[in-house]
Amino acid sequence: MERMGMVIGLNADKIEEYKELHANAWPGVLRMISDCNIKNYTIFLREPENLLFSYWEYHGTDFAKDAEKMAADPETQRWWKLCGPCQKPLETREEGEWWASMEDVFHLD
Repeated sequence: MERMGMVIGLNADKIEEYKELHANAWPGVLRMISDCNIKNYTIFLREPENLLFSYWEYHGTDFAKDAEKMAADPETQRWWKLCGPCQKPLETREEGEWWASMEDVFHLD
């Protein structure tokens, strides 16, 4: 199992919309997350900085393959089209990233 964390900004005028979307997340999108070997998926919001922090545990053997599977899913693509305009990617993210990856520096069970 691999713990993964990412961060992205959230547009201040889209906070309530983003919360509403996730309060009513689509079952097909949730199923795809599970089908891609992701468990314990959580998104936190920090205001007033308007930062989203996501955390999950990857239980598969090929994250790149599972990420491609998720990205190819039509329902997930429609979901991302709704969520994307709410988000504000960090200028310091790596090329090709939307959410910026974070380094795991400490964990205690």
